[in-house]
Amino acid sequence: MATKTLNKRTPNKKISDMTVKELKKLIKDTVLEVIDPDYGLELRPEVEKELLESKKKKEKGIPLETVVKELGLE
Repeated sequence: MATKTLNKRTPNKKISDMTVKELKKLIKDTVLEVIDPDYGLELRPEVEKELLESKKKKEKGIPLETVVKELGLE
């Protein structure tokens, strides 16, 4: 399971006690979490390894033209 590393905010800190930099980071992280729910998640090492191995193989898929002909979508 992926682990959340992003959420390291001070839980009860008031906005008035934050620096401008902290506030900007809070806003940025919140927006990114809304846009991409996986933002800040890390892959498990075994999943990362599988993805890298898959990328190295560079297996080609079926050309679009072949699929179009096979499905009769010409």
